[in-house]
Amino acid sequence: MAVTLVADVAAGPTVGLLPLVALGPAFAGLAGGPSRTALVGVLALFLCLALGWYDGLLPGRRGTTALISVAGVTAAGLGAAVMRRRREAELASVRSIAEVAQRVLLRPVPRQAGELLVAVSYTAAVAEARIGGDLYEVVTFAGGVRVIVGDVQGKGLDAVETAADVLGAFREAAHDEPDLTGVSARLERAMDRTLQDERFVTAVIAELRPDRAMALLNYGHPAPLLIDSAGTVRSLEPGTPAPPLGLGLGLGGVESPEPLTVEFAPGDQLLLYTDGVIEARDRHGAFYPLVDRLGLLDADSPELALQGLHGDIVKHTGGPLGDDAAMLLLRYRPRHTLGGPDERQRGTR
Repeated sequence: MAVTLVADVAAGPTVGLLPLVALGPAFAGLAGGPSRTALVGVLALFLCLALGWYDGLLPGRRGTTALISVAGVTAAGLGAAVMRRRREAELASVRSIAEVAQRVLLRPVPRQAGELLVAVSYTAAVAEARIGGDLYEVVTFAGGVRVIVGDVQGKGLDAVETAADVLGAFREAAHDEPDLTGVSARLERAMDRTLQDERFVTAVIAELRPDRAMALLNYGHPAPLLIDSAGTVRSLEPGTPAPPLGLGLGLGGVESPEPLTVEFAPGDQLLLYTDGVIEARDRHGAFYPLVDRLGLLDADSPELALQGLHGDIVKHTGGPLGDDAAMLLLRYRPRHTLGGPDERQRGTR
C-alpha cells in the first residue's frame, strides 16, 4: 500500500494505480486475523479516498470504482480470515484428539526395560493424523522383556483399529503366556477373529531372556538388524518363514514357526523397523540404504541415535515419507550401568 501511494503520486492519475490499494486487505485476509484485516481494509479505504481526491478522480467513475474494489476485497478478505480461523481451530482440535489417540494406542515405551535401553521413532505418512497402521510395544514381565513391531496392511481408520487390536492382544498375552510361541498363538487367534477381507499384519515378536538369549518370531516382516559391540551387522532372517498374522494360522492345520534364538550381549543393539523405513525413496526412486547408515546408531543414547537416523531418512527423501515408518532400538546395558527408575518417553517424530 505504501509502494502504491508513492508510485501513484509520482506517476499521476493517468497510469491508473489507484485500484492496487486493494492488495493490502487482500494479503491481510490471507495472513492475518479478522481484526487485522478489517483495520487494513479501513486504512486502504482512507488511502484510496485520499489518493482519489489528490488525483482529481473523486467524484468520478474511476475513483468510485477504485473505492468499490477496495471495499469488496476487504469484505472478501474478512470472510477468508474468519473461515481460515475456523479451519485452524478445527485442525487444532483434530490434532489434539490425535495426540490423545496416539498416547492410548501407541503408549510411550519405557526408556529402560530390564537390562535394555529403549528408544522409538514413529512418523505417520499423514502428519496431521499422527497415528497410522504401524505399531510397537515393549512389555517387561517376570521372565524378561517382550517387544513387538508390526505393520497393518492398508491405511486409514481400519488400519488404526487393527493396530489397536494387535496391541491389546499382545499386552495381555505378554504377561500371561510362559513362552514366546504362546504369545504368538494368542495373537494369531485374535487376528483370525477380527481381521476380514484378506487383511493381515506383518510383525516381529522378540523376547530377551535372563540368560541373555534373544528369541524372535517373524511373521512376514522385514528382518531386524543386530549390531554387535564391534559394529558387525547381522540381518536376523527367520529360519522358518511364516505368513503374516491373520492368514489362518490360528485356525489350526499349520504349526507356528520355531523362534530364532541369538545371543544379545552387553554393547549389542537390535533395530526393529517397518517397511516404511527401507522403502523410503529419494527423488530418483532409490530406496533408503538402511544397512549403510547404521553407523548413525553410535550416538551416546538410543534417543539421539534414532533422531539421527530419522533425520537422515527425511534428508534422503527430501520431503514427507510415502508410508508410515516406525523404528524401535534396543541397546543392551547391564543393570549395574543403569541409573534411576524406569521412565516412559514419547517417541521422536
